[in-house]
Amino acid sequence: MTRELRRSLGLFDAVVIGLGSMIGAGVFAAMAPAARAAGTGLLIGLALAAAVAYCNAMSSARLAALYPASGGTYVYGRERLGDFWGYLAGWAFVVGKTASCAAMALTVGAYAWPEQAHAVAVAAVVALTAVNYAGVQKSALLTRVIVAVVLAVLVAVVVSCLGSSAADTGRLEIGGDVSADGVVEAAGLLFFAFAGYARIATLGEEVRDPARTIPRAVPLALGITLVAYVCVAVAVLSVLGAGDLGRATAPLADAVEAAGAGGLGPVVRAGAVVAALGSLLALILGVSRTTLAMARDGHLPGALAAVHPRFQVPHRAELAVGTVVAVVAATVDLRGAIGFSSFAVLVYYAIANVSAWTLSSRSAQITAACGLAGCVVLALSLPAVSAIAGLGVLAVGAVLYALRRPGRDGSADR
Repeated sequence: MTRELRRSLGLFDAVVIGLGSMIGAGVFAAMAPAARAAGTGLLIGLALAAAVAYCNAMSSARLAALYPASGGTYVYGRERLGDFWGYLAGWAFVVGKTASCAAMALTVGAYAWPEQAHAVAVAAVVALTAVNYAGVQKSALLTRVIVAVVLAVLVAVVVSCLGSSAADTGRLEIGGDVSADGVVEAAGLLFFAFAGYARIATLGEEVRDPARTIPRAVPLALGITLVAYVCVAVAVLSVLGAGDLGRATAPLADAVEAAGAGGLGPVVRAGAVVAALGSLLALILGVSRTTLAMARDGHLPGALAAVHPRFQVPHRAELAVGTVVAVVAATVDLRGAIGFSSFAVLVYYAIANVSAWTLSSRSAQITAACGLAGCVVLALSLPAVSAIAGLGVLAVGAVLYALRRPGRDGSADR
C-alpha cells in the first residue's frame, strides 16, 4: 500500500485553505471578549496579535520550504532540535487542535440549534470527516465555497455598519481606561482568530512546488485575513462602541441590528455557522496529517500511517481524529474545549520559532526571536487554569514518549 500523498494543491488552493483556517468562528466570537479585556484598545490588541502571527507564520513558511512533508512543526522540531522536541510539538498540535475541533463543532451547534448544540456538533464532525476522507481536492473545493460565503457576509457587515448613521468614528479613539494587561489579554484572545495561518504547512506533502508555494501562500493568506479583521473591527466598534461590543453575545449580528439593518441578522448568524464549519474542516485536515507523520515515525500506532490507495489520504488517521473529536464534542462544553487548547497551540508555535532560530539567515533568526517572545507573552496572559491544564497535557505526552522511545530501534531517528 502506498504511503505517499499526492501533490495536488497549487498557490490558490493553499491560500484558500489558509483563509478557511483563519476566517472562521473567531472573527464572529472573539471581538466581544477582546473588547471586554482591552476596551477602546481593541485595535491595539488586534495589531499585536497580527504581529505575533506574522512572525510565527514566516518562521513556519521558511521551515516548510525546507521540509515539505506532512506534519508541520512536528517535522521542523525533529529535524532542527531533535526527536523529542519534534514529538512534543506534534503532541501539542494534535491535542490542542483536537480540542479546537471540538470547540468549532460546538460553535456550529450553538449558532445553528442552541437547544441541541452537542448533537449538531457531532453531526458536523461526522459530515466533514467524510468530506476529508474523499480527498484533499474535495476539501479544498468546499473550502473555496465556505471562504467566499464568509467573506461576503463580512463585507455586508462592514458596508451596513460604516454606511449607517449609527457609525461614529469617535468611538475608535483610545480612552484612558486602556491598560497594558488588557491589551495583551485581548491580543491573546484575538491571536487564535489568526491561528490557522500555517495550516498549509502541515499539508506540505500535498502542495505542488512547496519550496516556492508555501512561503508565498502563508503571508498572503495572513495579509488578507488581517485586512478583513481590521475592517470588521473598525465597523463594529464604530457602531457599538467598546462597552456594548464587550457585552454582546453575537457581536456582528448585534452590530448590523444597531446599524438599522436587522434583516441581515439571520444572514450573519448563518455566516457564523458556515465559518465555524470551514474552520472545523481545515482543523480536521491538519490534525490528521500531523497524526500521519507521527505514526510514520512510531510515536503513534503504525496503522494510522496508512494512505488510502484510491483517495490518497491518510484515511485511518482521519477516522481516528474524527472519532475522538466527536466524542469530545458530545461530552464537554465550549469553554472546557478551549481551556488548554490555547496554551498547547502557543507551545507548538514556540517550538517552530526555536527551530527557525537554527537557520543560518539573520532575518530568519530575528523573526523567530520576535515570534518566540510573542508566544511567551501571550501564554503568560492566559488564565492560570489554562496554563496548568496545558502543562499537564504536555507532561502526559512527555511520559508517553519516555515509555515508547521509538528512537531506540531507529524508527524515529533522523
